Amino acid sequence: MYKISPKRLFLWLAPILLFINCTDKYAEYRKEPEYISKPTALNEAYFKAYDETLNLWQVSFEELYISTTYGTAHVIVSGPKNAEPVVLLHGMNASSTMWYPNIETLSKNHRVFAIDFILEPGKSNLERDIESVENVTDWYEEVIATLELDSYHLIGASRGGWLAVTIALNKNNNVKSLILLSPAQTFTWIRPSMDLFKNLVSLFSSEEKQIEQTIESMSTKVDQISDIYLKQYKLGLEKESENKFITSMQPFSNDELKSLQMPVLVLIGDDDVINGERTVEIAQMLPKGTGEIIQNAGHFLSIDQAEIVNKKMLEFLKN
Repeated sequence: MYKISPKRLFLWLAPILLFINCTDKYAEYRKEPEYISKPTALNEAYFKAYDETLNLWQVSFEELYISTTYGTAHVIVSGPKNAEPVVLLHGMNASSTMWYPNIETLSKNHRVFAIDFILEPGKSNLERDIESVENVTDWYEEVIATLELDSYHLIGASRGGWLAVTIALNKNNNVKSLILLSPAQTFTWIRPSMDLFKNLVSLFSSEEKQIEQTIESMSTKVDQISDIYLKQYKLGLEKESENKFITSMQPFSNDELKSLQMPVLVLIGDDDVINGERTVEIAQMLPKGTGEIIQNAGHFLSIDQAEIVNKKMLEFLKN
């Protein structure tokens, strides 16, 4: 039997291994930073809950930790490597794990990048103060540039929708299309409602009651939300977060919205505490805009009616 010496085997394999290493452009971002590998007590409980929610994804994924001007960005990546990229921006205090009912559909034919907002609970880590919305936009664009996404589809939920429009309005971006799921303060001011009134009243109750009231006002199908995700969500609210720029979130002007030349899909729930029919009407007036109301859904429509929302997002991305 012919035997290959270790030296000869190495000489044969070295070019192959070098090629594999060179083509793995994200290799340097896979190492866990110390705040993840050696977390504080509070972070340890939260990160454990975060990882438990990730088990709901039902698809393979990898986690990246990207060093940026303002700290470390945590990005979850799923889907075929050479597929068209889709970037996900989660809602307020939700983290990227909120996409657990949608990720399987989105990642079938797309390379999906879910970014944890650095000013909120998640696995991103703030290391330098962010002083303006412009800094936030710069941070997202720095992350996307590091990921080497020349052009991409952008999906944002709630405040993530407002941030998505902010990014898309930057002329230097490469956003191919926008999907906005119940975008907050984007097309109209938040409308007064009984649910909002109940949320205000609950401020005088216990923290647990406040959280319960918030969730009930945001979802028409609270029993459909995973208990595993709710545990993580509640632990996230206990963490200190730099939840800034709420007052900066004001509806965009007609001129700004009409300058969006890419296709835009806006979906809201029929029981949406944040949006109403006016949001859809404005969306329809965009150059390439489409708006629709999803029945039997609240603000958390990507969970309340995941199957319908997934189908509509997939159809839109195919066009």
